[in-house]
Amino acid sequence: MDKINQLPIHGSIISFSVEDLKKKFGSELDLKLAAGAQGIQRFIHNPQVQLPGVGLTGFLENYISDRLLILGASEILYLEELDHKTRFERLSSILHEDTPTVIVARGLKPPKELVEICEKEHIPLFLSSMPGMTLLGKLNYHLAEEFAPTMSFLGTFVEVFGVGILLQGEDGIGKSEAALGLVDRGHRLVADESIVIKLKHRSYLEGTGTDNTRHMIEIRGIGMIDVALLYGSVCVRDTKSIDMLIELENWDNDKTYDRLGLEDKTLTMMGLRLPSYLLPVKPGRDVVLLIETLARNHRLKEMGIHSARQFSQKLSHAIAKSQEELLKTSSNPAC
Repeated sequence: MDKINQLPIHGSIISFSVEDLKKKFGSELDLKLAAGAQGIQRFIHNPQVQLPGVGLTGFLENYISDRLLILGASEILYLEELDHKTRFERLSSILHEDTPTVIVARGLKPPKELVEICEKEHIPLFLSSMPGMTLLGKLNYHLAEEFAPTMSFLGTFVEVFGVGILLQGEDGIGKSEAALGLVDRGHRLVADESIVIKLKHRSYLEGTGTDNTRHMIEIRGIGMIDVALLYGSVCVRDTKSIDMLIELENWDNDKTYDRLGLEDKTLTMMGLRLPSYLLPVKPGRDVVLLIETLARNHRLKEMGIHSARQFSQKLSHAIAKSQEELLKTSSNPAC
């Protein structure tokens, strides 16, 4: 299984502006626009947020100007100690044409020089009642979410016994029907057909559905089914980490399939390796039961229990014991 049914991967979202930031998180972060309204459509290109720190003293070595800037209580108090000329110069040195926006924390009054520069350079200036470090943490989290590498996947995504399983295979192979069968047995649907996958914190993948098809399944001969309405909200979830991949394919009598499972196969998706399985289907095979079994077996492996290897060890031990007894018998003809 060296192919994966996917659309192109995007290193980041196409665009995210200061206006988008205000619309999506303005209420949560208590953002109030104080100056620079003409620059509200500036794009944010760097997902990292910073406090200017020693940059306000004039030391700008390694200072990155295209980050969203937060001025907390310490920064405002320091600026108030400076004379007008120095304050203007220091603020001008940290505000550049690529600075997306500035936020003054704790509801503090911004220096008039800051307001003047932001108005002149069209840099949106916001006021927030939240502490600077709280703003820093929340903004870093939200921007990391927005800028996470993203891809689209054509398949079906379900949660089985807490394991996030991505099903793929040719059209009509039975992915959606398998998902419906799993839901009927008490498992959860995450998404069907179009799945959005994000690389979270460079350590794991998370999948979700699109807004238009969320919690919907398309079954040939029936049509679109709203799983949340038909089975209840307990049988769906919006997002889930992706733990394994299963490819469904029509049974090929000329193909040799793995019958022991000694070798753990993996597939690389967005730079991460995930356990992968090839599951041949044909009339008479209970695909839903097989997927449940794979999920159970995956959880056992995570606990350090590998059934196939344990069987192999037992078999090797039995063969060795049989050979040992055979040698004893052959070396003692009287027996």
